Amino acid sequence: MITSRFLRNVLIKGLLLFAAINLVWAALDPSLGKLSSYNILFKGRERLPFGEDSARSYNLSLYDLDAMFASLRLDGSHKSPNEFRVFVIGDSSTWGTLLKPEETLAGMLDTANLKTASGKEVHVYNLGYPTLSLTKDLMILDYALQYQPDLILWPVTLESFPCERQLLSPIVANNTQRVAKLINQYKLDLTPQVKKTTFWDKTLIGQRRALADLLRLQFYGVMWSATGVDQTYPTDYERAARDLEADETFHDWTPPSIPADGLAFDVIQAGIKAAGNVPVVLINEPMLISTGENSDIRYNFYYPRWVYDQYRQAFSSQCETNAWTCLDLWDAVPEEQFTNSAIHLDPQGEGMLVEMIIAAGIINLK
Repeated sequence: MITSRFLRNVLIKGLLLFAAINLVWAALDPSLGKLSSYNILFKGRERLPFGEDSARSYNLSLYDLDAMFASLRLDGSHKSPNEFRVFVIGDSSTWGTLLKPEETLAGMLDTANLKTASGKEVHVYNLGYPTLSLTKDLMILDYALQYQPDLILWPVTLESFPCERQLLSPIVANNTQRVAKLINQYKLDLTPQVKKTTFWDKTLIGQRRALADLLRLQFYGVMWSATGVDQTYPTDYERAARDLEADETFHDWTPPSIPADGLAFDVIQAGIKAAGNVPVVLINEPMLISTGENSDIRYNFYYPRWVYDQYRQAFSSQCETNAWTCLDLWDAVPEEQFTNSAIHLDPQGEGMLVEMIIAAGIINLK
C-alpha cells in the first residue's frame, strides 16, 4: 500500500537528487554544443543555423558557436591534401537571404569546379551569418580557423562598419566573454560588455533555454536532412525600396564628413591578423543603386551618397596603406537583381558576382 509518507519521501529524495545534479552540473560547467547528430545521423547543414520561423524553415537562431559549427557540413568534412579550403564570412547577403544554399556566393563558387594553380580542388564553405557587424564576422572567423582554411573571402558593406554597431548583433551580445577576449587581444577601440555568469546560470535550470535550443536544432536536423530546406521562401515579399526619402543622415551622422573614429577598420585589421598566414580577401559587396525618387541624394535605403562615397575612399585608402587584398564591387550588379534589401541579391545577381570574383583570379593564390 502506497502511503502519503512514502510519496513524501520519494518527492524529497527526488528533489534532493535533482538539486545534487544541478550542483554537479554547475561545478563541471560542461559544453554540450559539440555533441551533435549532424554528420552522423543527419547530413550537415550548408550554412550556420539561423531562422525566425522554425516550423517552416526547420531552422532556428541560437548563440552557441560550438553547436552552430557542429551542425555544418564543414565539421564532418575531413580536409584532404588535395583540398584548397575557402571560407566565406559576412552578413545576410553572404548567408543567403531568400536563396537556396546552392544559390549563395559560397554555393556557386563551390560548384564551379575551380582548381588552384597547383591543381588543388577548391571547396567553398558558407560561414556568413545575418546581422551587420564586423565584430560578429571577426568572432566567427576566429572560431573557424580551427578548420584549416586556405583562403578567406570577407564581403563587407558600410552598414557593418560604424563603431556604434559592433556589439549590437544578438550573437555578439550573447558571447560577451568570447568577444571581450578578442577586443583585449587585438586592442580594439571597443568597450567589452561582459555579462557576469552566476553559479545559478551554470545549472541545468539556468541553462534550460540554451539546452532546449540545442535539442531543437537536433530535432530540425531530421527535416533539414530530408528536404534541404533551411529558410522560408515566400513567393511574395516587399522588394527593396527604389523611391527614397530626401534624407542625408546616416544613423546620427550628417554631412559633410564621417567622424574620424566612426569606422571600425581596426576590426578588419584584427581579422587579418587573426588569420595569420591564411590570405584574406576583402570584397566591398554589391549594393542596389537606385534610379528612383531622390536617388540623387541616396543610393538606396541604407546609404546617402555623401557617406557611402567617403566610405569607399576610406576603404580604398586602408586597402592601399595596409597592403590588403581588396575588390570593390559596389556597383557591379544592376538594381533589378536585388530582392528584399539593398544588399540581397537574387540568383542571377549572385551569378554575376561569382563570375567577377573568379575573373579576378583571387582563388589561385597558391
